[in-house]
Amino acid sequence: MPYPVVHILFFVFCISAVAVYATIISIFHREASFEGSMRLMLLLLVGSLCALFPDIMVVYNLLVNGTIEYCRIGSVPTHSLLFSSSALLFGTLAGYMAYRKVGKAIYLGLFGEAAFFSHLLLDDACGADCTYFYPIYSERISLFPLMNINFQETGLLHYLITSFVSVSFVCFFIMMALFSLNKFGFEFKYRF
Repeated sequence: MPYPVVHILFFVFCISAVAVYATIISIFHREASFEGSMRLMLLLLVGSLCALFPDIMVVYNLLVNGTIEYCRIGSVPTHSLLFSSSALLFGTLAGYMAYRKVGKAIYLGLFGEAAFFSHLLLDDACGADCTYFYPIYSERISLFPLMNINFQETGLLHYLITSFVSVSFVCFFIMMALFSLNKFGFEFKYRF
């Protein structure tokens, strides 16, 4: 599984690419402000912390037990969609404390959720199985090997459905991050 630095870099340069791009462009055009920089720093801080939430038990177990066991908090696996609610809650609370507006707080929570999902996707791509659907389905699932099927072995319909679901899963999280970033003023603009 990737190290924490890889999770943060993947989040910043892949999931938050729009915010990084918009900030760099505003710096080059000398339109950057201190307030805008603070908004970006808050987004990156909340997103980076949420991108590390699935591995939060590593720190605890390393300090308390001296091991690097990290897959569960009690009976809840940390690499699951159920545990991702912690990122949503953390992002929403941080957004409310920073902006005092419920709308912005919810969008920051969604951004934190997208960062959490980026961790799951990166771990999944590196071969770690995640228990995405716990408690509904407690077995480990890996999405990326599903994308590597051959339609001659499984049939064309199964191949198309699997491919669509796998790519839609990744696209959903990226679109969630883009939607949240748009609500904070970071966007690409189309020019004719």
